Amino acid sequence: EAFFHASIPLTAAQGLAVAALSPTTVELRAPLAPNVNDKGCAFGGGLGSLLTLAAWTLPATALARAGLPAEVYIQDATQRYLAPVWGELIATAELQESVLGEFLDAFRSKGKARLTVASCIHYDGVPAATLEARFVALRPR
Repeated sequence: EAFFHASIPLTAAQGLAVAALSPTTVELRAPLAPNVNDKGCAFGGGLGSLLTLAAWTLPATALARAGLPAEVYIQDATQRYLAPVWGELIATAELQESVLGEFLDAFRSKGKARLTVASCIHYDGVPAATLEARFVALRPR
C-alpha cells in the first residue's frame, strides 16, 4: 500500500487499500466517494485503474519475492464494464502457482517474460467490471 501511494499518486487520491495479498491472490479496495462519477456510481476510470493495479500486483510481487529485479509493464488489456458499482470498489486477481512458476522460470532464463492476468470487481454478488491484461517483465535498464 505504501509503495502504491508513493509510486503512483493516483492510488492515494483513490483511497486504495491492500486488503489481502498472497503469492497467488490479491484484493484491493477503494471507497466510492473519491471514485464517483456524475451519476453517483463508480467512475469507469477508477474501476479500470483498480482492475489494472490488482492484475499488475501478481507478477510484480512474484518477481520481488523471487529476488528478481524487474520492471513490469502492461502490454495490452481488455476491459468490460458489466454493471454499475454503487458502493466500495473491491478488485481481485488470482493465478495458479504453476502459472507463476512458469512465468518466473521464463524470466530467469530469458530476462523477460509475459503473463496474462484476469481481475474482477464484483458488486452485489455479480461481476461488475473485468479486465484481462498481458504484462511483460523486463530486466531493469
